[in-house]
Amino acid sequence: MALTSAFTSFNLPVKNVEQSKDFFTGLGFEFNPQFSQKDKSESIVIGANLQVMLISQEFFNTLTQKETVDTDKYAQMTIALAFESREKVDEIVNTAVSLGGKIHEDPENYGFMYHWGFVDLDGHMWAINYINTDAAQG
Repeated sequence: MALTSAFTSFNLPVKNVEQSKDFFTGLGFEFNPQFSQKDKSESIVIGANLQVMLISQEFFNTLTQKETVDTDKYAQMTIALAFESREKVDEIVNTAVSLGGKIHEDPENYGFMYHWGFVDLDGHMWAINYINTDAAQG
C-alpha cells in the first residue's frame, strides 16, 4: 500500500498547546500555521511530508470515543526520528531536557546507529537517531 496524500500527520494530545509549541520551537521545529487553531492545535513540521498535530486534551477528546492514555503510567508509542549526525542527536536530547523534557533512556551506540531518547512535556516518548547508512550496508 502506498500513501497518496501530500503529507502524513499524526495527532498527540497535550495539556497546554502553547507550552508544547514553545518546547518544540525550542528544539528547532517549525510550525505550519495553515493547520493551527488557537488554543486547540498546532502543527509541527517534521519533514517534507510529515507533520505532528499537538492537540489540546479537551479537543482531542472530541475526536474519539476512547479514553486517552495516561502517559505517566503507560506508553502508547515511541516517535522515532533520524538526524544527520550523532552530535545532532545529542543536541536535540540535551535541548529537550533543558526545556523541561526528561531523558527516556541512556544513549546507545550500535556502530551503524546511534540512539538516544527523551520524553516531552506531555509524556510522549521520542527516539532520536543517527543512522550511518554506509556502515549499515556493510
